[in-house]
Amino acid sequence: MTSQNKILRFTMFGLLYFTQGTILGYFASLNAIYLLKNGLSIADVGIFSTIALIPFIIKILFGILSDRYNFLGWGHRKPYIVMGLLVQFICLIVVMFINPGTQYWLFVGIAFLLQLGMAFYDTCTDGLALDVTPADEKGILQGFMVGGRSIGVIVAASVAGIIAESSWQGVFLFLAALTLLPFLLLFFIKEPERTPGTRFNWGAFRAFKKPVVLLVAAIGLIVFLVIVGANQLVNPSLSTRLGISTSTAGLLTTLWGIGCVAGALAGGRLMDRLGGKRALWLSILSVAVTMVLIAIIPSLVVAYLVVILFGVAYGASQAIYFALAMQVTDGTIAASMYSILMAVTNVGQGIGLGLGGGLADAAGYPAAFLAFGGIIFLAVPFVIALYRRFRPRTTEDIFQAEL
Repeated sequence: MTSQNKILRFTMFGLLYFTQGTILGYFASLNAIYLLKNGLSIADVGIFSTIALIPFIIKILFGILSDRYNFLGWGHRKPYIVMGLLVQFICLIVVMFINPGTQYWLFVGIAFLLQLGMAFYDTCTDGLALDVTPADEKGILQGFMVGGRSIGVIVAASVAGIIAESSWQGVFLFLAALTLLPFLLLFFIKEPERTPGTRFNWGAFRAFKKPVVLLVAAIGLIVFLVIVGANQLVNPSLSTRLGISTSTAGLLTTLWGIGCVAGALAGGRLMDRLGGKRALWLSILSVAVTMVLIAIIPSLVVAYLVVILFGVAYGASQAIYFALAMQVTDGTIAASMYSILMAVTNVGQGIGLGLGGGLADAAGYPAAFLAFGGIIFLAVPFVIALYRRFRPRTTEDIFQAEL
């Protein structure tokens, strides 16, 4: 691949994750406000959120579809990515004309379709990334992807938030316009031809019996349990301990997002240059240190710095783990297998969210952060087991071996 193709690939994948990040950012920071302003209750918001998450639970089905079927001879990935983006775009235009206060279930249905489209192109984007990215570029690629998504979240939380003050319809139009950004670059990326050895094979799912895959899944579950579980507590903790305002909380979230972008780019490069073992050690240690720092924040000035550092650790940990998961994914079921590994991280997130809230209620925020700082070390034996018998150049070398 030429350097120009490399730049195009990284930019395209970064933009695909960016547009996904704008939707995630809207749902995380603005959607509940929009529904409440239209006379709905917090219970209605909860029902909405639960239904909207269903497409991400069934992502494995999209992965199998993409891995197995070449759509009308146009490819296994790009046609489905285009479909998903178009569904997201159309839903954002349609939802401008729906009042959730009087047409709640129609609004929920459109949101479900939007999330369905996003989950579809997200799964197929991961599959395409696995198809076209050389092993020594997977770390930096994940840096661009995680960084792109983080920038999207920042844009939704800041720019879309400003637009929302004058027009919610303008928010949806803005998000729809951002959805179109990756389209042009898609046409410059060529999918590789499927050889007999890379075609879909149901038998490849036996890879999940390999210890290496189970170890990688366990590491992902623990890492995401900690970073997501702790992240939800940061602003509530600072609000309780330092009395920060809503605007200050927004600024802290933006600084955290900037840290995530920097951490994702740094983590991806570390993964490629240092290898998985050293990168994982740095991930674990950086998360543990930031947990302690958050627990003992003495002032708002210090909070600004610590939140950025936590963002760096968060983004780096994501990029490192995603690159690791890419390296152990079987190419014949790339989108399917990767989506299953991502589903395991979602399980970890769910456990972390519940555990974090329980710990904070029972023992206080500082104790919760310190507990998460200890829990991250549960990943250590799995990292040791992953690399204990040999000194591989890449984790793909581990995949070919039997532990």
